[in-house]
Amino acid sequence: MSMIKKNRYYNKNGKVRIIIFVILIMSWFFLMCCSKPKIYRVGVLSGVNFVAEITDGFKARMTELGYIEGRNISYDVQRTDFDMEVYDRILKKLVENKVDLILVFPTEASQVAKTVAEGTGIPVVFANAFTEDTGLVNSVQEPGGNITGVRWPGPEIVARGFDILMELVPHTKRMFVPYQRNYISRVKCQLDALRPAAASANITLVEIPASSPEELENELMKQKGPFDSVVIHTLAEPLAITPGGFAALVKFAAGYKIPIGGIPIFEGGYQAIFGIIPPPIAQGRQAAYLADKIFNGTPAGTLPVITAEYHFTLNYMQAEKLGLTVSERLLSQADNVIR
Repeated sequence: MSMIKKNRYYNKNGKVRIIIFVILIMSWFFLMCCSKPKIYRVGVLSGVNFVAEITDGFKARMTELGYIEGRNISYDVQRTDFDMEVYDRILKKLVENKVDLILVFPTEASQVAKTVAEGTGIPVVFANAFTEDTGLVNSVQEPGGNITGVRWPGPEIVARGFDILMELVPHTKRMFVPYQRNYISRVKCQLDALRPAAASANITLVEIPASSPEELENELMKQKGPFDSVVIHTLAEPLAITPGGFAALVKFAAGYKIPIGGIPIFEGGYQAIFGIIPPPIAQGRQAAYLADKIFNGTPAGTLPVITAEYHFTLNYMQAEKLGLTVSERLLSQADNVIR
């Protein structure tokens, strides 16, 4: 090849290389300057005020995982307090807005979310929800569909609460159990755990279903004394955690100095002697773990349901007021002690 031909060859290839290099630089510049990171849109339905902090825990953990609000994630947080019609309306709006994921709690709102989101491809992550007898999942190991979440360990909590009541009030003969009437989705699995425990301890279980705080107050007033061997065991259900429902319980219990245990309500002059509950913020953080897995490509229905860890708070001050003996063993088991 002559020198002239060689120069032409190298000049031609040099120009090609320069053009390729310029194209690569321009492509890189375009990707860096013009492309935008995906922004995940999360719709949140906070369906009961008692555990609204689940949202806070979720957001905090998502931030730690690299999802920065305003940069690569946004939240549409909707709140209500146990209203089925509002649940349906909010969830349909979230689906209409084509969010990338729905975080929802508690049980009833989660059931509505599963139905509303079915067939849309939108994954649902629930929290503070019962999986027993609710139809939420096929199983905790394989939820199925496009749903997974954080399970409320209802039967385990009730069984533990029963044991604590028996230790604090060993002379118990009757146990009053109030709950929202026609609320089988949460109550059944808890009663299924409580009934055999009471029977084996020769304790009469007095179930008190009611549709409202006013009806609960009336039903309590129908109970016959004496009340010196009676305790009240509150379940995880709406009646006891609403202000009116707990006020009705307190009015009755305070009049006869009846110990109340179960749901951790420690406000006012007459309080529960203990409470067992999975902390809302911790549940939110667990839900965030599942959301991150989903955003990274794992189908929601293949992610095993997480069982929330519960905390035992002992109200030593209230126990002392009622003249109850608190053992050192029980004190050592408590995650938190109110003195």
